[in-house]
Amino acid sequence: QVQLVESGGGLAQPGGSLRLSCAASGTDFTIYFMGWYRQAPGKQRELVASVTSDGTTKSADSVKGRFTISKDNAKNTVYLQMNSLKPEDTAVYYCNGRYGLISSWGQGTQVTVSS
Repeated sequence: QVQLVESGGGLAQPGGSLRLSCAASGTDFTIYFMGWYRQAPGKQRELVASVTSDGTTKSADSVKGRFTISKDNAKNTVYLQMNSLKPEDTAVYYCNGRYGLISSWGQGTQVTVSS
């Protein structure tokens, strides 16, 4: 089962940028479906962006054109580049790896967008 550790969260101003990283270990993460989720206070966890094992990416309508997911198989890392941040992007962001019935979560990283 893959182990995931997120980093890169923090405080950003509206219109600013952050890049989140998700480092994978423990197994061949290249076969996993990888996703970035977020959960704001009082709201359900939602899928923000995903990348399949063959590199196909998708993103939620709320972040399309602003957030980009990518992965570096050589570094066993998935990234979420977040541009043009808005206050409503404030949430805890989680990395998830899924393969068949196996699903692994990172511990989450806080992103706060505020002036």
